[in-house]
Amino acid sequence: NSTIANLGVAYEKLSAANSRIRDVDVAVETSSLTRSQILLQAGVAVLAQANAVPQVALSLLG
Repeated sequence: NSTIANLGVAYEKLSAANSRIRDVDVAVETSSLTRSQILLQAGVAVLAQANAVPQVALSLLG
């Protein structure tokens, strides 16, 4: 009986550890996704500004 009880406790501990590991992975991936989205938005903003400069120059010349 004690062996069965010990196995039950070990199973519960392994399940809890597995859950904590999965939670950490989700947090890391969420952080990585957020960082990538911010970098993408910054890149789009820079490209928009770069495209606006020639148009402003043309309007000043015209």
